[in-house]
Amino acid sequence: MEIKDLGHIVFFVRDLKRSVHFYRDVLGFRLLGNEMPGAAAFVSASGRTHHELLLIDVGADAPRPPAGRRAGFYHVGLKIGDTIEELKAAIADLEREGVQIVGMSDHTVSKSVYLLDPDGNEIEIYVDADPAIWRNNPSAVMTPTKPLRL
Repeated sequence: MEIKDLGHIVFFVRDLKRSVHFYRDVLGFRLLGNEMPGAAAFVSASGRTHHELLLIDVGADAPRPPAGRRAGFYHVGLKIGDTIEELKAAIADLEREGVQIVGMSDHTVSKSVYLLDPDGNEIEIYVDADPAIWRNNPSAVMTPTKPLRL
């Protein structure tokens, strides 16, 4: 078997309307349609496939993801561009929307901002550094993380 692409991610959400607002209006995904009105929503960032993210409503009483180190899902990374200016503009947009930013990192090959979606799932938005860094030195991806200073 050979994996050709990362196809999609599925999140259980406690309030579908709130999550659609976050992923569509804050992060810029496009709403593709509902599987069942009020129960699930398909969204896409690129339009390259039928969906990249599926949001399934599980109700307000569903527990949030546990905090801290644990086995399982940690975060999903979303590339938003290639320049620090794009990252700074995204941070300003997130702050205007009241989105909780939980970290900022310089990974040498990319510059990242970490935030929480309405259900506490961690999302990384990032811009790539010069691709020559990791193409010329693939081990650059292993460089220790540094604080991101903007």
